[in-house]
Amino acid sequence: YKPSEIIVVDFCEFFIHELQTELASKNINIPIRYELADVKDKDLIDYIFSKYRPDIVFHAAAYKHVPIMEQHPIEAVKTNVQGTLNLIDASIKFEVSKFTMVSTDKAVNPTNVMGATKRLAEIICENIVHPKNTKFVVVRFGNVLGSSGSVIPRFKQQIKDGGPVTITHP
Repeated sequence: YKPSEIIVVDFCEFFIHELQTELASKNINIPIRYELADVKDKDLIDYIFSKYRPDIVFHAAAYKHVPIMEQHPIEAVKTNVQGTLNLIDASIKFEVSKFTMVSTDKAVNPTNVMGATKRLAEIICENIVHPKNTKFVVVRFGNVLGSSGSVIPRFKQQIKDGGPVTITHP
């Protein structure tokens, strides 16, 4: 895409620090700005959009751990659904050209709270009355190896501890 600037927004200062450290070691000739914010904070999201006026948004903010979301369904709805709505509203208000929501394979015929909240967010994106300036797209990913929440660190620890390596699906 050859962006003129990249804005990273995350609610976890640890991940922002990790990304800053990683990207500082690479020879990237694009300004990168970091904002600590939660998608549930509509006013702060609006402020960030007004400050930077992004042209393209990749929305991957979500709670992703199925067992934890089963125990905290309201938090799943607030982040996965309301947070998505906040980003959609800001994208329309500040005339983002393309909004891509990163979803999950668990949104296909959801059988748990996490999958259901992600599916609801997908439905919202798919049914936005498209304003003339913003295109909404949803993409689904399965388990991305090495991503936040990936099973790989768990498998490595289980192997280091002498096993067994637990697999939950045939």
